[in-house]
Amino acid sequence: MASAIQKITLSSSRDIPFNKLVLSQANVRRVKSGLSIDELAADIARRGLLQGLNVRPVLDAEGAETGTFEVPAGGRRFRALELLVKQKKLNKTAPVPCVVREAGSPILAEDDSLAENVQRVSLHPLDQFRAFRTLLEKGLSEEEIAAAFFVPVTVVRQRLRLMTVSDKLLAVYAEDGMRLDQVIAFSISDDHARQEQIWEILSGSHNREPYLIRRMLTEKTVRASDARVRFVGLDPYVASGGHVMRDLFEVDDGGWLNDPALLDRLVMDRLGAAADEIRAEGWKWVETALSFPWGHTRAFDEIEGRPVAITEDELARIEALHAEQEAIEAEYAQADELPDDIDARLGEVEQEIETLETRPVTYDPAEMARAGAFVSLDSDGTLLVARGFVRPEDMPTDPDDDAVLTDAGGEGAHDVDPEDSGVGAVSGQVITDDDEPEDEVKPLPDRLVTELTVWRTLALRDAFASNPHVALTEFLHTLCLVLFHDIYDGACLQAGVRTVSFPVQGPDLAGSIPAHQVQARDEAWKADLPTDEDALWRWLDGLDNDSRLALLADCLSHGVNALYEKVHPYGAVSPRTIERRIARADRLAAALRLDPVEAGWTPTVDNYLGRVTKARILQAVREGRGEQAAQMIAHLKKPDMAREAERLLDGSGWLPEALRAGVPTPVEPVDDPTGRTGLPAFLSDEIAAE
Repeated sequence: MASAIQKITLSSSRDIPFNKLVLSQANVRRVKSGLSIDELAADIARRGLLQGLNVRPVLDAEGAETGTFEVPAGGRRFRALELLVKQKKLNKTAPVPCVVREAGSPILAEDDSLAENVQRVSLHPLDQFRAFRTLLEKGLSEEEIAAAFFVPVTVVRQRLRLMTVSDKLLAVYAEDGMRLDQVIAFSISDDHARQEQIWEILSGSHNREPYLIRRMLTEKTVRASDARVRFVGLDPYVASGGHVMRDLFEVDDGGWLNDPALLDRLVMDRLGAAADEIRAEGWKWVETALSFPWGHTRAFDEIEGRPVAITEDELARIEALHAEQEAIEAEYAQADELPDDIDARLGEVEQEIETLETRPVTYDPAEMARAGAFVSLDSDGTLLVARGFVRPEDMPTDPDDDAVLTDAGGEGAHDVDPEDSGVGAVSGQVITDDDEPEDEVKPLPDRLVTELTVWRTLALRDAFASNPHVALTEFLHTLCLVLFHDIYDGACLQAGVRTVSFPVQGPDLAGSIPAHQVQARDEAWKADLPTDEDALWRWLDGLDNDSRLALLADCLSHGVNALYEKVHPYGAVSPRTIERRIARADRLAAALRLDPVEAGWTPTVDNYLGRVTKARILQAVREGRGEQAAQMIAHLKKPDMAREAERLLDGSGWLPEALRAGVPTPVEPVDDPTGRTGLPAFLSDEIAAE
């Protein structure tokens, strides 16, 4: 005969006056964690006690009950009630719901305390989201929900952001088929169909990391930090029907704009409006573009503008501002740092001085009638206007006005293969997976080598102009070869000086550090040089020796030619000429201690990694970050591999062969025995699991 299952008996519950309760020393909680006592007391005052206390009778020496009860489980609730009594918000004799453990129970008090704190399950984030959503639908604001649960408003908004995730994906998450960080990644978009499509793609892959989900959701978007967005502004974009995707869980630099076509139209409309205003000044033509290639005005003449004379009122204002600036600097000369308001005022003074001293320029209306202006977008998102340029066909017909040489060093620009150069282009062809064998490291494309050496030539010019001693040495060396050894070809320095233009350009050239510095140096000298020939002679004759050498170096720098060119069978440039030119450029780079990394070059998808084969990408990562880093991305598709390689190589100092010659210190891979240097989290996790 089967024995009956013995039924358990639950502890009785009763209301006990608060002044009959004492905190037990058997309570295992010693470290404060989670909600503070003040916040818990405020919550109890608002909604009452949601969970009773676990108590035991206190016995005297003879084992009899004293009428007092100790609290081994529920100590934080006890302290919160105690605080309410001290605040006169609760009577000290108020009844408190309690579960009473019988005296002499074999279950220890510490056992009860530990069980209550351990055997609890935190609310699932999805349940929290649904609860917040229900409260929101019942009329509570986000701020009221945050105040009721003692969490920041951002937490409520983040949880409510899960409303943008497809119900299908939330169901997958509820069944533990997806992690919370993956759900969060999907929340940056409210396109449920796209979310489900991406999850379907990734669900069969081992790589479902949040960064990849965000990348796929934003691959056809534009970051709010983009220069075009700063130029137009988010409000006009949204007012025109555009949508901004936001990530409430991570820094997103303002979000992503998911309608690039609308953004570009708004940019061009605003550029067009600016062009109309500039055209109304009296210019013959105005050209607009998002950006113009480096050196695009080389073949143009330029008319001279006259700065507007400063008025007496403006001069007095500048003097007053300088006096205020000097007074502030004198008063705080001994201070470690300026107070915030003083620092802000000093910045305003400096800005106003700069604005007043930067004089607007006027032009002769007769000259404006044959000249024009370029209107484009600067890299910081501001309007960039270049006025006063004259097209070659509008220049005065004068036999002495020779056109600016546009050949690559005067050695046969007509020999550049149109299919290989793309004159005026700023980007090259991208090699896809189908174009290449899997493991073969083929030579770099001719066009890419030319683009890399174009960048190096511009950096050499910048370094050359900054080092008069080396510039003069190279100039004399070139002249001696021509005058005493009859060697005319293959010169790195085209002494004369003939400006060497660039038949092809990489996408990063116009915004590079050398480009900005070369342009700024030229503009500074041009502003100082007199226009009259006799006056210019007298001005040059009166310069000190250091200034003369600096000007000489700047002039000579425009003749620096370190370009690689594709050699054609019947072209004017021979392989030996290119070889000798590059060799001399290497020597010049070593003398100038040119380091392309310090000059701002870093490998990106656009300027290198997206233009070479997968084998080349892996070789770059292997050289820059080590073998294990290369192995971790070897399985990726070409576009993903290029993007990951860009991130891995950032800060590594790695350079392609075309930029290495003359670098003082060879670049070595980062020493990381774990192989996790710079790797994304999912790759590091894979290593740890092996």
